[in-house]
Amino acid sequence: MAASAPDDYLRYLEVERRYSSHTLSNYRRDITAFVEWLGRDNIVDLAKVRTDDVRRFIAAEHRRGLGPRSLQRRLSALRGLLGFLADRGQAPGNVARGLRGPKAGRKLPQTLDADEMARLVEVPTDTVLGQRDRAMLELLYSSGLRLAELCGLRWTELDLADGVVRVTGKGSKTRVVPVGRQAREALAEWRRASSPENDAPVFPGRSGAPIGPRAVQLRLRQLAQQQGLWKRVYPHLLRHSFASHLLESSGDLRSVQELLGHADIATTQVYTHLDFQHLAKVYDAAHPRAKRKS
Repeated sequence: MAASAPDDYLRYLEVERRYSSHTLSNYRRDITAFVEWLGRDNIVDLAKVRTDDVRRFIAAEHRRGLGPRSLQRRLSALRGLLGFLADRGQAPGNVARGLRGPKAGRKLPQTLDADEMARLVEVPTDTVLGQRDRAMLELLYSSGLRLAELCGLRWTELDLADGVVRVTGKGSKTRVVPVGRQAREALAEWRRASSPENDAPVFPGRSGAPIGPRAVQLRLRQLAQQQGLWKRVYPHLLRHSFASHLLESSGDLRSVQELLGHADIATTQVYTHLDFQHLAKVYDAAHPRAKRKS
């Protein structure tokens, strides 16, 4: 087995499946841990890995203190790698296919309430940076984008006249999501201030390339403190808040699933822990910042 097999797999996930840099980093760490563990038993050929090897590795990681979620991700990375090799005739089969990690307790998402969310997004716009920040916050909350989707977004994918944005999410799946009125106004103001070319990133970094995920995370933390919010505020918190607020008002789980781009509705059902009270119609009627001016 070529030593580059894990690199080939990770390159496949990056180029063909368009996995986020965060997921790729985690998978690389998971696979590296497995390869190093195999090396202790002088196993260097992944084609010779047995089901029991994977099972013993997960047990060893559990004894080392890894929690259920980390173990499940380890297994997911290994199932993907070994399945990738089997599909290409480099291994007799996917020996990790039937293995499952310990069940993790359901972790409920944190959210901001509507008042906290309003305070966060209403940052001052008397500077160009403020206009960018306002547009970024409004879009995250308005459309429930993932961090990677926000960072990679280009102006050609935004239609402010029709109020929609086209994003490519996990697994290279494309979805079209509504953009609320206040987000459209903030984005239009930011576009006038930044005068971008048609295919430019909506939110560029200092070099003109798309802004990096870490820069967005740090900026959100700063903005939260400036706005008097002392909770831990991060990009995915706005996505959680988007989903929870929409479900509270509409109760339409299927539509929220489609808006979020979840492949499995069970992923969306985590938001039904709240006392909840067809796509664009539900959005326009329910989302706090999408409602039309009276």
